[in-house]
Amino acid sequence: MSNVQSIERALTILNKLSEYPDGLQISRLSEQVGLTKSTIHRLLATLSNMNYVTKDEETDKYKLGLQILFLSRNYLNNSNIVTISKPFLEKLCQEVNETIHLCMEDLGEVIYVDKIESNQTVRMYSRTGSRAPMYCTAVGKILLSGKQKEEFETLISNMDFTPKTPTTITSKEVFRQEIDQVKRQGYAIDNSENEAVLRCIAAPIYDHKGKIIASFSISGPNNRVTMERINETLIDKMNQYSILISRNLGYSGS
Repeated sequence: MSNVQSIERALTILNKLSEYPDGLQISRLSEQVGLTKSTIHRLLATLSNMNYVTKDEETDKYKLGLQILFLSRNYLNNSNIVTISKPFLEKLCQEVNETIHLCMEDLGEVIYVDKIESNQTVRMYSRTGSRAPMYCTAVGKILLSGKQKEEFETLISNMDFTPKTPTTITSKEVFRQEIDQVKRQGYAIDNSENEAVLRCIAAPIYDHKGKIIASFSISGPNNRVTMERINETLIDKMNQYSILISRNLGYSGS
């Protein structure tokens, strides 16, 4: 079934504005989405009337409006994974004093569904609702490790494995070996593969059927989240909280 063009264009505009929290002017937005200024202006007028976007009168920039938050309220409040995981992830954050992310897979990408910020002076620039590649993130590796072979191969066949840093895995064969290792050890590491100054360790969250439905991570600068710290304390903590959260979602495995 073909898409309704006006709806598709409006949603494309909203998706693009979500990437620019400070907003975009019409000319810049037109370039970004490949639509004429007149079309953009017409769609923005409707979206503004319904509070999906707002306009800064001083800068003439458009940004997402509060109606977007209103739409997501029930998902964020009632999602079992988010609500059940949150108290555990908050406790984990207190124990390690590093940023904690809760993530799920959507359309072959990682989407951040919750974030608990540490009180460290150096913090991560990430937001709930933002996306990241699966191949260069620890949370993405965990989510891929739970896929059936056919789905896994389909997903990685659509990945371009663009090097984000010098340590990004760019070979599909090497990446397959990496996922095999993740399956054996039960956790994954992003060794500065997505951002050169950050290191992350992630673990799975299982549902009552034993399926990986989400992943969570500890992330921080390389000088704090060292490999020594990972091996000495963080692996055990991730395993501990993986089981705690999963148990509360009905998981009965070990």
